[in-house]
Amino acid sequence: MDRRKFIKKMGVASAAPLLLNGFSINALAANSPLMKMLAASDSDRVLVFIQLHGGNDGLNTVIPISNHTEYVLARANVAIPKEGDRMYLELDENLLDQYKVGVHPDMKGVHELYQQQRAAVVRDVGYDNMNMSHFRSRDIWFMGGDYNERIPSGWMGRFLGQEYPGYPDAYPSDEMPDPLGLELGNSVSLAFQRENSIPAGISLLNPDAFYNLIDSVNNNPPPTSFPENHYGDEMRYLTDFELKTNQYAERLKEVYDAGSNSPNITYPTEYPNPAPIPYIKNHLSEQLKIIARLLSGGSKTRIFLCRIGGFDTHADQVEGFENTYGRHAALLYHLSESVKAFHNDLQDQEIEDNVLSMTFSEFGRRVYSNESYGTDHGKAGPILLFGSGLKGGVYGENPDFSNLDNGNLRHQFDYRQVYTTVLSDWLGSPDSSIIETGFGDYLNQKLDLIANPLAIHDEKVDINSFHKLNDCYPNPAKNHTTFSYYLANDEDVTLRIYSSSGRMLKEIVNQRQFEGNYELNVDLSELKPGNYFYRINAGNLRKAKGLLVQ
Repeated sequence: MDRRKFIKKMGVASAAPLLLNGFSINALAANSPLMKMLAASDSDRVLVFIQLHGGNDGLNTVIPISNHTEYVLARANVAIPKEGDRMYLELDENLLDQYKVGVHPDMKGVHELYQQQRAAVVRDVGYDNMNMSHFRSRDIWFMGGDYNERIPSGWMGRFLGQEYPGYPDAYPSDEMPDPLGLELGNSVSLAFQRENSIPAGISLLNPDAFYNLIDSVNNNPPPTSFPENHYGDEMRYLTDFELKTNQYAERLKEVYDAGSNSPNITYPTEYPNPAPIPYIKNHLSEQLKIIARLLSGGSKTRIFLCRIGGFDTHADQVEGFENTYGRHAALLYHLSESVKAFHNDLQDQEIEDNVLSMTFSEFGRRVYSNESYGTDHGKAGPILLFGSGLKGGVYGENPDFSNLDNGNLRHQFDYRQVYTTVLSDWLGSPDSSIIETGFGDYLNQKLDLIANPLAIHDEKVDINSFHKLNDCYPNPAKNHTTFSYYLANDEDVTLRIYSSSGRMLKEIVNQRQFEGNYELNVDLSELKPGNYFYRINAGNLRKAKGLLVQ
């Protein structure tokens, strides 16, 4: 493949995800001055995230037992029964009534892992003012922010940047020869992105195909000089990317060939019960099988991301003749049996103790089903966690169906509480790294999920030593609003208002400012009613939040 075709396949975007013939390449840089003084965690623990793409129906995944009657009344044409051959599978009869739950009858694998204390359930996870748009909701879960923030980086990218200072120039290294993050599938997410960085984490369908494709790029040596203009900057960016990717491709091939899957484990391929034909095949199983093989071969990648789609079940979520069969049942079967095979594979190879996997979805579904045997976009939903390093258990009570949020479940836990817990207690990341990732507010709200936590508490690190942008008030606003922020030290500051398309409309601050708190009452009378966002740049603080003008 010549360089022109290579660049054409990739596209040119200096701070955006790149596509390489179906393989997504994501940016994971580290440029935080504070974190350059911190050593990377020496833990061998790994996180595997499983995205349930489309908005999973949490109420048919984790079924409330104590108020099952109210559950059935709300969604009779899709509800999972409490008796019969296809009744829910109760997780733990010894729990207090308000915590008693069952899982879908096709989630026998999850049920089995739970009985072995290798699974946990966190109920009704979300965030304030949950967004029910697929694209915006996914961005929020990937960027790790509030509903009204616009962050041009992902929380995984920011976190890995803190953990591995000097990236990308100092990597791969003897201590970290692998990509920091690895995404399976042919679509790109925001999760691993770093602002103003070159790609390092990679996304691939399978290591062999990826290696062969990258290897074909080396037919021509890369250029060593570039014109001093925008085109030259882009070419330098792409060339750096190509060189880095070649290094990682060789390593992936090496690790993949060195690894194996347990001969005692069979990964599932098809759903055995009635369901629409497009949902019979298991599209998650092979992804987890690849991850298990890479880990078996010695991969040190810290975060893996895979996904299974099809969860946007507005219609035909169940078979009309039987609520426990159908599209959603097939997807839950694929998830459950794939995760069971994955963790049993790791267990057979004596590496499960270092691996924690967990699910997430952009939102749940509404409590009330619709007339099309489906459920519409909702709000809170469960997170499932798997691994021998868990305490196990059910976190959160059964929902109060008399106290809904406009027909939706209210969240009991913020999703960043779960993220913070696994980063801190599972990966052993120091508090300072958690704060720089953007989760400092949740360090005191962690969940008791991990059996042997590795949390590192930095007594010298104070949340007040970091800049902070507050929510403007009022918002929605009419003729004016007040912007406020805190500077931990003297900085060059810009604060601007932008249109929803990214055009700068109003500059509020552009000067050097001293350490301290700032409040600015700003006239908005020249702005037409609509959606805007405001953005601050101050040292390491680069954050945007939404503003609604009425």
